[in-house]
Amino acid sequence: MLSVVVFDADETLIDLRPAVTGALAAVLDEMRRRTPVAAGVTLAEVESDWQAVFGSMTAAPVMEIRRAALARSLDRAGLVGQLDEFAELFFARRYALSHPYPDVLPALAALCADFTLGYATNGNSRVERCGLPDVFAFALYAHEGGLPKKPDPAFYAAIVDAAGVPAERIAYVGDSIAHDVLGPRQAGLRGIWLNRHGLPLPPGVRPDAEVATLTDLPAALRSLHPTNA
Repeated sequence: MLSVVVFDADETLIDLRPAVTGALAAVLDEMRRRTPVAAGVTLAEVESDWQAVFGSMTAAPVMEIRRAALARSLDRAGLVGQLDEFAELFFARRYALSHPYPDVLPALAALCADFTLGYATNGNSRVERCGLPDVFAFALYAHEGGLPKKPDPAFYAAIVDAAGVPAERIAYVGDSIAHDVLGPRQAGLRGIWLNRHGLPLPPGVRPDAEVATLTDLPAALRSLHPTNA
């Protein structure tokens, strides 16, 4: 019987993209305030700097990747020597603008009575800084305490250890097929795909359940184990 439900953070519980875009817009505004050279830098260029560095830094902590992307953006205007100041600005705005999706708080409230809830992410979205309630029995962050990123098997092993129950009693919920469905299933957990955008399933992939909104998650969990009802 399922007893623990663990959530991914970004694009699952946290509506990250508006927060990042708003933070980058604040960075660009400050760049333009400090030097006229930045007038020729566009928001699209600043946004593209993440992908430009991500490929060579996939395994690095997300904060390091973001700092590298910001350094690339600042170099466009000769401001790379001010990286620490701009990183502080970015993260202050990123957290101030980070909020749960509208379906998150009601879903968490509905699940609390029947399940232990956990939180496990590769990213920077801290529970206490993103408008989430204090309902999680544990929170795991990649690169804290030597924890590798998803989809490393050690990430899911850490979830099992933190949950204190066998892997088959844990459901992992997230938006990524590779990280939140295939990785958990290979580790013996249930993988539930949150498909907010109605994307097609890749060939050969079978999540334990698929939901379009977290409003549908309690019913999906009951369908996996009717004895939870």
